[in-house]
Amino acid sequence: MVHRARVVTMGVLGGALCVSAYRLGARVLGRSRALGLRASASAIGSPLPRAVEHGSCIYLDYQATSPVWPEVAEAAIPYLTHHWGNPSSGHAFGRSCATAVSHARSAVAQLIGARPDEIIFTGCGSEADNHAILGVIEDHEARQRQGGQGGGAPLPHVVTSNVEHPAITECLEALRAAGRLEVSYVPVDEEGRVAAAAVAAAVTEHTVLVTVMHSNNEVGAVQDLGAISAACKAAKPGVLVHTDAAQSIGKLPVSVDALGVDMLTLVGHKFGAPKGVAALYVRRESAPLTGDASGARKLPNFLHGGGQEGGRRAGTECVVLVVALGRAAEIAICEADELAAHMRATRDRLESLLAAGLREAGLGEVRRNGPLREEHRLPNTLSLGIRGVRASELLAALSEDVAASAGAACHADATSVSAVLRAMHVPHEYAVGTLRLSTGRHTSFDEIERAAALIIAQAKLQQH
Repeated sequence: MVHRARVVTMGVLGGALCVSAYRLGARVLGRSRALGLRASASAIGSPLPRAVEHGSCIYLDYQATSPVWPEVAEAAIPYLTHHWGNPSSGHAFGRSCATAVSHARSAVAQLIGARPDEIIFTGCGSEADNHAILGVIEDHEARQRQGGQGGGAPLPHVVTSNVEHPAITECLEALRAAGRLEVSYVPVDEEGRVAAAAVAAAVTEHTVLVTVMHSNNEVGAVQDLGAISAACKAAKPGVLVHTDAAQSIGKLPVSVDALGVDMLTLVGHKFGAPKGVAALYVRRESAPLTGDASGARKLPNFLHGGGQEGGRRAGTECVVLVVALGRAAEIAICEADELAAHMRATRDRLESLLAAGLREAGLGEVRRNGPLREEHRLPNTLSLGIRGVRASELLAALSEDVAASAGAACHADATSVSAVLRAMHVPHEYAVGTLRLSTGRHTSFDEIERAAALIIAQAKLQQH
């Protein structure tokens, strides 16, 4: 069960009690009535302000990035205009910023059932993923040197899936090319899920890390990380488990204890914070990742310099972005159930309209890529294959009307299908016609109706 700690009062973060936050959101959205905690969900589904150049384009690309939620923006603005001190400074200007960073760290920790000192703020999810991988490898190499093992020692081994984000795979491949590790890729099934037993079977005596994403960014498949962690630790006690949960946070309840992970990546711009801020969770008890009087090692520093982030990530904190991440975390805690229900309802309505409309238009049945069971799916993600169309061309034609992503890129002489769809063995005729449509906090049902009609009309034009 997800850890449900009391939401912290963010104090200098601009009044971050849930009720106050929702009233702030109501004001930002131009609503006149003050909202209570239960009624606060009325901000969900409300339209956002938009730039003139965006026109009436309907945004269905929340997996790529989330809009900055109005309450988050307003909480962050004072840290651009009034609170601009260095949080490491001991004077009044610095103390207000240090307090804001501390409160944000607590909110992020509460979101995933962790402790504040287990949260390391980073600049992006790729940095957090790289920190987790490089830290474990560097720790292993240091211990080999201390043990007097020379160049003939076996390389550390990492196990992952074949549908991971490039932030994982590119880092692993760079380290493998440098001769610093071996890696095994475990295949997923046709629903995009990997079996815990298959991951554990890939663990060897030299495995130091297992890294498997919690949910997939393309098809929304949710992995059973609890079972994966348990199976891997049974296969080799002490092996470390990391998960990239960038797409899960703000959509699903996430508890690091329930998942059994030692490290977890979360990314601000996937759930209402700005781009440029993320966090890495590192479990305090996970030897060799912590330092204590007994001599246990800690995750090596990713950036060297000052003592920020417990010494693990040097550099003056970007207070405005950290504040924003903490504010988004708080809202995600408060709105968890209502927001998930809204995303699921908009996603399902979109799927229903597209399936029926495309069938009536003579385009035949569509294929939903990903898990069949609801509990194995993200509530906001719809990967839909339309036979007989090229999704990239369809979306290019609709680029002023609907913002979404395609599962394949069409070039002059070839079509490049995404690695995830290939790994799932999606038939080519559906893969090239796959749309990735993702809804979010501010998606309205009116937008769903209009988007479905636009996509159906353009699909009909492509077939003629």
